[in-house]
Amino acid sequence: MCGLLGKDASIPHTTWKGMTMSQETPVTPKAERLGIVQQAQSGISLPSSAPTWYSLVLKGLLKALMALAGLFFFILALQFLREGAGLYSSQIQTMLITSNTSALGFGWLLAYTFLSGSPVAAIAVTLFASHSINSMQTLLMITGSRLGASFVVLGIGFIYSLRGHERGKSVSIGILSLLTTAAIYLPALAVGLGMMQTNLLGVWQPGDIAEVPSFIKIIYGPIMDRLDMLQMPGWLIFIVGVGTMLMAFKLLDSVLPEMTSDTGAFANLQRYLAHPLAMFALGALVTSITMSVSVSLSILVPLHAKGFVRREHAVPYIMGANITTFIDTLIAALSVGGPAAFMIVLIEMVSVTLVSLVVLLTCYGPFKNGILWLQEKIAASKLSLAAFVGVIMVIPLGLMFIR
Repeated sequence: MCGLLGKDASIPHTTWKGMTMSQETPVTPKAERLGIVQQAQSGISLPSSAPTWYSLVLKGLLKALMALAGLFFFILALQFLREGAGLYSSQIQTMLITSNTSALGFGWLLAYTFLSGSPVAAIAVTLFASHSINSMQTLLMITGSRLGASFVVLGIGFIYSLRGHERGKSVSIGILSLLTTAAIYLPALAVGLGMMQTNLLGVWQPGDIAEVPSFIKIIYGPIMDRLDMLQMPGWLIFIVGVGTMLMAFKLLDSVLPEMTSDTGAFANLQRYLAHPLAMFALGALVTSITMSVSVSLSILVPLHAKGFVRREHAVPYIMGANITTFIDTLIAALSVGGPAAFMIVLIEMVSVTLVSLVVLLTCYGPFKNGILWLQEKIAASKLSLAAFVGVIMVIPLGLMFIR
């Protein structure tokens, strides 16, 4: 009997359940890949732990509800900010924004405080809608919010270096982001101011435009009426508005796709990274998805540290990201300030786009080399890096005191 079996023969494993013998068939590699367990005794194929269609639908519905909740609170925050700013419009104009340059410095410093530029830009359009600042100061404050928005990328680089990564590589993306943004936005600011001085806005003022879109008045009108009945001080309403906006961004961030070095979108991009226009478009696309330039630029920190993205490839990416970051500000401007506020943001967006395209199409090589050279000098030592951080802190503070 034993001799008949031989070395290579095998007996299927059998189990006894009461008086019934069942035979378990081993799971084949193909079945394992398909997530199917075959059971010979019943002839039934059972799904493994792979997600079912209804669990995917429920997950999608949950994300959609969270996105709607985030959008609801975002617009509600704008109403709170507008109400709070309106109660102190004269004080804000007198104490914080006393000149055009102070508006630039105020937006810049506020972006450092929030570690984001989008809430600051939203505050700028609400101040404009409440007659606290004029159109030129609004443009300057939005520009300041963009100049300070990349500061969080530098901070993330410092944190990333604490995990054992090389400090120079970790902070280089933050330095590049700040330098590239300043190099594009300052000339774009001159273009934008020129467009405004040519009366592109006409004589529009918040009081001259039509009412805010009716659906906003219908949904949020009762809430604001209740708020008026509570007779809350303006500063408290403003703080509640800031907190509500941060909560809205948190909700939106939780449902937006998370872009990491393992994401398939980045897996096969190596051969395209050398093309500035491709990286420019990628930066614009990622920022339009995440709705935050801080998020889309922070992605580059681990990607660069791990060798996925080189410094020279990051420059056009940053330029593209700095354009589509205005999408949420355009929505905020139209919903809270109407066509006039929308036009201010659009002028900023168009001027940044024009300067970026001129640089990309005419002098990208020298521009890139100059930015990279300056970044290398700043990251060369702890002293030069500390000096750089000191300079970007002192400049907006100095602008605040210029009358």
